[in-house]
Amino acid sequence: MIPLKRPLSHPSFIFNKSNSKSLRSLIKNTRSTNETFSSPIPIFYFKFSDSTMPIFAANSSSFSRVNTHFPDSVNQPTLTSKAQTFPQIRTFCVKRTNPNAELSASNDIPIVSTVSGPIQTSQPIDAGSSMRKPISLWPGMYHSPVTNALWEARSSMFEKSFAEKDSQTELVAKTPSMSRTSIAYKFSSDYILREQYKNPWDEMRMGKLLEDLDALAGTISYKHCRKDDGATRPILLVTASVDKMVLKKPIRVDFDLKISGAVTWVGRSSMEIQMEVTQSTPDSPDPSDSVALVANFTFVARDSKTGKSAPLNQILPETEHEKLLWKEAEERNKMRKQKRVAEKKDVDNRDEDRLNTLLAEGRVFCDMPALADRDSILIRDTRHENSLMCQPQQRNIHGRIFGGFLMRKASELAFSNAYAFAGAAPCFMEVDHVDFFKPVDVGNFLRFKSCVLYTELENPMKPLINVEVVAHVTRPELRCSEVSNKFYFTFTVRPEAMKEGLKIRNVVPATEEEARRVLERMDAERSQ
Repeated sequence: MIPLKRPLSHPSFIFNKSNSKSLRSLIKNTRSTNETFSSPIPIFYFKFSDSTMPIFAANSSSFSRVNTHFPDSVNQPTLTSKAQTFPQIRTFCVKRTNPNAELSASNDIPIVSTVSGPIQTSQPIDAGSSMRKPISLWPGMYHSPVTNALWEARSSMFEKSFAEKDSQTELVAKTPSMSRTSIAYKFSSDYILREQYKNPWDEMRMGKLLEDLDALAGTISYKHCRKDDGATRPILLVTASVDKMVLKKPIRVDFDLKISGAVTWVGRSSMEIQMEVTQSTPDSPDPSDSVALVANFTFVARDSKTGKSAPLNQILPETEHEKLLWKEAEERNKMRKQKRVAEKKDVDNRDEDRLNTLLAEGRVFCDMPALADRDSILIRDTRHENSLMCQPQQRNIHGRIFGGFLMRKASELAFSNAYAFAGAAPCFMEVDHVDFFKPVDVGNFLRFKSCVLYTELENPMKPLINVEVVAHVTRPELRCSEVSNKFYFTFTVRPEAMKEGLKIRNVVPATEEEARRVLERMDAERSQ
């Protein structure tokens, strides 16, 4: 049989209506039984207009009728050995990957596609045949192949902790190498995996990558807290903040990618985990040039019963590089504390002039719109938002919404906002420091509100678009709404678009509150 190369939706595929009545009659005669019946009637056929092309007819020579709606008995009959399936009629040039292939490093987690490849056999997919883990391990597994693999990696820790009644309370010192874990993405050979991570412009979906970074950081944090025998202390580890992430080079979706990370610093009840995204391409074969992104995640520990801060295993850096990372993390921790103190102070009087300068153009828009600068736009006119209900499938192992899921949704909204504002596909540049103020629970009504806060047009060929995304946790029953997260993304547009005459507009505030937000972001950028 020659495989067809057109989709089944093609108009040349014709359902055999003339024979469908006979087929229904044949089925009707067997409705009270579960026997196997045969039909010589073609269900559909395909004929090309060219007489030299083949004619294809799909026919089922044997069916097994199983009443799945109102069973006569508890035990249902299985398909007979004579039952046949429709032949495969689509062909794809896809190289199949071996999901069981082991990576060279013992701490590497292989990532494979979660959807069957196009050329795999047409065996039914058993949705319930996945690993039988404790119920708290099931949430979040649908997010991506990475979270699937990470939940599997965590399973041994939690099963051991559930099995033991008396978990260890004493603390030990651990080296960074003991928590180091990597994820390998075989994009070059896994077609289905590549499809899950590319956007409409055949580039990396950065939102999914941020989600994976948070998931891996969570696994590393638990790995640092478990005992030598594999048991895990009964504590909650949650993402407290994420430091600024700057994209050092474009990440391609057609080359293999690797994410690795380890605990680099530990306080009393908090820890910092540094993640690296590396990718070797023909443009950068040198391993020293392969680092595309560095991210620092801060996790805090809480007692699972009292909710108070819980002590953590201390870190014991061994190599000079590990000691350097510890020193840098210690400095960042001190800066974060100083920043929190500074944020409590009111805006200094000397900033009044800056506020008035920012508001001057906005007042023209509000009071004399006909005279306003046509190359500028008000912040409120760049707003976009979306809303969603927090479903049980999006929760983490503690029953709350997975932090990486929030980062991905915010990133995708920011991308859409920048796209609508610029009129061309934006390119991700960086995401600024992220604080997780309030936890998000299952059943919460979550609203993401975004706007273009300001633009930087000093470089005409590389304008910067700064997008703010604020996540609000809304509880209609309590008539309250609280800010859960604030995200700040920076995008640019391709030089080719600027050469074609694309012009990015200036963004101005219309209220004092908007002007203060702009000043805070500008000062935060300068201080980093």
